[in-house]
Amino acid sequence: MGSTTTIRASGTATITTMITATTTITTITTTPTTTTDALYRLLAWLSPAYPVGAYTYSHGLETAVEDGAVRSRDELIAYVGAALRDGAGRVDGALLVAAHRAMRAGRPRVLDRLVELGAAWRGTAETALEAEAQGTAFMSVTLAAWPEPRLAALAARHPRRIVHAVAFGAAAAAHGVASRAAAFGYLSAFAANLVSAGVRLVPLGQTDGQKATAALLPVVAAATDAALTADLDRLGTASPALDLYSMRHETQYTRLFRS
Repeated sequence: MGSTTTIRASGTATITTMITATTTITTITTTPTTTTDALYRLLAWLSPAYPVGAYTYSHGLETAVEDGAVRSRDELIAYVGAALRDGAGRVDGALLVAAHRAMRAGRPRVLDRLVELGAAWRGTAETALEAEAQGTAFMSVTLAAWPEPRLAALAARHPRRIVHAVAFGAAAAAHGVASRAAAFGYLSAFAANLVSAGVRLVPLGQTDGQKATAALLPVVAAATDAALTADLDRLGTASPALDLYSMRHETQYTRLFRS
């Protein structure tokens, strides 16, 4: 006969000790965490000050506002939520996680395939520009500020072609940022950028913008969970209205945004 004692320490490790008459066995299971240095990098990459040009894109929202489809905080929340659940957010989250896994496993050929998928999975010319221009800018500044040879090799193989999600996932893995933290952060920034565009376009007050961001938290969390379990062979989008707004934005007469 023996006893089992389980101790949970600081939320990151579980220590289980089995005591018998003759033997004591201790097993320590550690949950991967993002270090302080890695967290610092992640927060820098997600900052509006990081020069990727995200503020210049509205993801078709400008046309939706012009049409009168988005006129309030609730309609803005619905638009951003659709992009996260069924549009580019769904694809980008899955690509980010896949790139993270490929970089961690040291599989450059898989990364090359993800670069091709990232370029192909764009419904319109403007969303392709949005993804690739931000990816190019992200790679350039990240390699300048935090040089890393594997990331540099990826950029050299695919100059100016890596979409933001793939670049972000690969960089996160190369610098020790956990995949869940990277995906959650990226999708949070995606949502916040569209909310910021909506505040300027509708227009809405700053407080309404923050209320919209708060309301989108469960949607971002669900999109993160979906990204971590996505099957790339069965992945797709289901947001035709957003794609139509994006296509019409290409010829919209007056524009503030590039998409």
